[in-house]
Amino acid sequence: MSETVTTSQQELVGKYKPYPEYKDSGISRLGNIPSHWQPKKLKRMASIENGRDYKHVEAPEGFPVIGSGGQFTWSSEYIYNGESVLLGRKGTVDRPLYINGPFWTVDTMFYTKVCNIIPAKFLYYAALTIEFGLYSTNTALPSMTQEDLGNVHFGSPSYEEAENIAAFLDYETARIDRLIAQQQRLIELLKEKRQALISHAVRTRPGEGHIKLAYAINLLTGYPFASSGFKSAKDTHIPLLRGANVGVDQIKWDDVVYWDSEDCSHLDDYYLECGDIVFGMDRPWISSGARVAEITQHDTPCLLLQRVARIRAKANHFQTYIKLCLSSNEFRNYVEADLTGVSVPHISPDQIKGFLIRNLPYDEQVSVTKEVLQALEKLNAVERAAFNAIELLQERRTALISAAVTGKIDLRYWTRPAEEAAA
Repeated sequence: MSETVTTSQQELVGKYKPYPEYKDSGISRLGNIPSHWQPKKLKRMASIENGRDYKHVEAPEGFPVIGSGGQFTWSSEYIYNGESVLLGRKGTVDRPLYINGPFWTVDTMFYTKVCNIIPAKFLYYAALTIEFGLYSTNTALPSMTQEDLGNVHFGSPSYEEAENIAAFLDYETARIDRLIAQQQRLIELLKEKRQALISHAVRTRPGEGHIKLAYAINLLTGYPFASSGFKSAKDTHIPLLRGANVGVDQIKWDDVVYWDSEDCSHLDDYYLECGDIVFGMDRPWISSGARVAEITQHDTPCLLLQRVARIRAKANHFQTYIKLCLSSNEFRNYVEADLTGVSVPHISPDQIKGFLIRNLPYDEQVSVTKEVLQALEKLNAVERAAFNAIELLQERRTALISAAVTGKIDLRYWTRPAEEAAA
């Protein structure tokens, strides 16, 4: 596995020169390393310590308590003060953290006391290359033992060289992170533009006729299937469309339960058809938008479960225009006015049917909808390009770290660009 070089790594080696000489490390994970590097186990580079329960030192302010996702509370004492690499051992073994300063860490984390053999920042970057999946124990939450962590081998350059490698990675990963942040900001702006386009199309105008959605749709809420009857395997059973399966403009079947196909004779009204609109009524909005989607041929046959609404346009009303109305910020603002203080937002059928929409002729509904969809598709193309750029940048970040800490590229003489060094 260590001998496999990714395309990104090959490109990096083409940009940055390799070391003049390499040797066999004798460790299969490392493969060849620069001739002056030494293979070393993690436990020879740092002391691995257990975190501890923090309840007795929990405080409203003080020192950060670090868990798997970062800081989540404060303590009145600290467990360690200085540079350290934190390694989660339950559920988060693949996300090392670097911290510099006084902190407390919880008992599901290991923290390191770094020796003077190697800089802590270099160790952090090296830890990002650990193939945690090879070590993770067979538990509900993936974990890695202290012994396994301690026995992981890394290539060890001199302290000064490792400092330079860490400085290079600090600089380059920061540049990549800024580019990723720019793409993420673009995606957020595209979401705002998308909502503005929809709002412009569906917003009621002064002096223009409007009607309640109830007059434009037939709405059915799902059948209350008993969870005790759920089947986990498809066989000849029928999938149930739950709220968890309704995403933003998509149906997700990655988590499915089924119902006995021989117990469906009384459920004809709850079979979904191609073109049906479905709306997740629990937590109806997530960060990416409204949980409203259209059933496609790929999704059928399936049955509608409670807490999901099925919506079909009546005669003289365009189904896709109705879906735009339900996706709009106007609909969200209308519903959320009644949800203040509710811990688990849930909308009712009456709330959906009470929403006011423009009373447009059918042909105008169609033309307005087509115009919006054409504009949205252009935005979607830009968004797909942004997501692709983020993926490529993340791949480059990973490849850059791996190439640097495994000695694929020679960074002994790297210096920060003059304009950056002077800043």
